[in-house]
Amino acid sequence: MRAATKVRRPSQFAIFSQPGRESFVAFVVALGAALVTELWWRNAAGHLTSAGVRVTAAGRVTGLLGTYLVLVGILLMGRVPWLDNLIGVDRLAVWHRRGGEAVAILLIAHTVLTVVGYAMSLHVDLLGEVKTIVFYLPDMLMATVGLVVLLLVVVTSLRFIRTRLAYETWHFIHLYAYLAIALTFAHQLATGEDFATHPVSRVIWAGLYVVTLGLFGWYRLVHPVLSSARHRLHVEEVVTEGNGVVSVYVGGRRLHDLRADAGQFARWRFLTKDDWWHAHPFSLSAAPNGLYLRLTARGQRGQTSKLARLAPGVRVIAEGPHGAFTGHRRTRRRVLLVAGGIGITPLRALLESLPAGRGDITLLYRASDASDVVLRDEIDELAGRRGATVHYLLGPRSQRPDPLGPERLADLVPDVAERDVFVCGPDGMTRHVIASLRKAGVPRRHIHTEGFVY
Repeated sequence: MRAATKVRRPSQFAIFSQPGRESFVAFVVALGAALVTELWWRNAAGHLTSAGVRVTAAGRVTGLLGTYLVLVGILLMGRVPWLDNLIGVDRLAVWHRRGGEAVAILLIAHTVLTVVGYAMSLHVDLLGEVKTIVFYLPDMLMATVGLVVLLLVVVTSLRFIRTRLAYETWHFIHLYAYLAIALTFAHQLATGEDFATHPVSRVIWAGLYVVTLGLFGWYRLVHPVLSSARHRLHVEEVVTEGNGVVSVYVGGRRLHDLRADAGQFARWRFLTKDDWWHAHPFSLSAAPNGLYLRLTARGQRGQTSKLARLAPGVRVIAEGPHGAFTGHRRTRRRVLLVAGGIGITPLRALLESLPAGRGDITLLYRASDASDVVLRDEIDELAGRRGATVHYLLGPRSQRPDPLGPERLADLVPDVAERDVFVCGPDGMTRHVIASLRKAGVPRRHIHTEGFVY
């Protein structure tokens, strides 16, 4: 379609393994929780004089830990570049979801323990104390509403419910989490003992809120708008690829300054009258080249169907690029790429950009039939030019023998255990491929994945 300039090569191979990076971040989060507990203990020690006071104190520490995890959850989804590139957006989303479940447990415990503790200390009935706390203590009614809203967000994020909701529906409900946080913050300052009566604690907690929400607001709201305006991002062309698949070319100026890497994705907001409010998470389907950024998606249903109707010139706000699914993770000379369905898009970009000699790259592309293969002409052209090997594994999911089983992988790629492997596709397929690769002798640290998880 147009000549591409030379692609920027990865600056270095990965140094630390994915489990090592995750363990480091988990240690930092745990250290923060320990410091929160220590701060609470310094304020509570020496005052635990009765059973009621001790129960109330337990309610305070669960509330503080729940609040801390809320802030951690915001930071995990704050699109902070160094964190996204260190862990990977999909893993951060899993952490965020599990943290949300822990928040729900802690805040329910905080509510129950605090009410019971107050009732025990004042020698009043439990229901009467609930009424007093909710309707007469400062800002407690707002906090109660905030807790209910937060629990609704957590419940709709449980896997068996989340998988039954469209992403757009889930995302709309999830936005209410920010309302819940706003409703509960005032009560923490007004009635939370660790906030209201301890100036140092108040300053520390206020600082945590300011830093966390500041990072979130900058990277999720302000920076994408400023960056897109500076680069004048706009739709340059929309190309129908066949079978409900479209490619959108996004043009602009000084695109190299975005520092996008093949394998990354962005959240694209197309400023049309009926779709400006919605951000689409799509991977780059071509290596960044300074001339344009390209995304490719199936547009048969939902919000993505509107991509085919985009007109040239429509302004674009891009949140990103994000993700660690790049050549920077590579540690071995030879590479295996495994794609499923539309998951080919970031792998097609990697096929174009990864430094490699002839025979160093092999691509396995799993699809139901030939009509489901996306960008085949481009893949074949790239493979021929770069000396890569491509195997199209076509057939239904029930196909036997298993085309992605360990024996088949070893047949197709005899040296698979000595390669780095990049996998992208549907969740179930990705898990299956990882299991097959492990049985075929590939160490987990050499298997790289990043999926769209919410």
